[in-house]
Amino acid sequence: MKKKIITSISAPAPIGPYSQAVMAGKLLFVSGQIALNAVTGQLVMSDIETETKQVMQNIEAILVEAGLNFGSIIKTTIFLKDMNNFAKVNEVYGSYFNGDFPARETVEVSKLPKDVNVEISVVAGE
Repeated sequence: MKKKIITSISAPAPIGPYSQAVMAGKLLFVSGQIALNAVTGQLVMSDIETETKQVMQNIEAILVEAGLNFGSIIKTTIFLKDMNNFAKVNEVYGSYFNGDFPARETVEVSKLPKDVNVEISVVAGE
């Protein structure tokens, strides 16, 4: 299967040896996104809602670069440092979809890159 690396200048550059996303066939695998602002390089962490919004904006930039949108998402994985933030994250996350929600799991983890509170990865398709 042929793969194509997808990179958006509107999303933060990877902070390790990985790509923002990889298109394999008709599927796009987006690496976990955190609340890094692509322009400033700074974390956006004033509150969990703002942090989640930045994560979703980063995902959107990568989707757009691949010619896709939130309606193209098949599956998401949400990693939370504190499951007590689930309702707030879920509210922001849900506002990016118009029904036909993707499959999803949400897991609490002990630590995330740069000590953020939320990281989200997605799989999307044409």
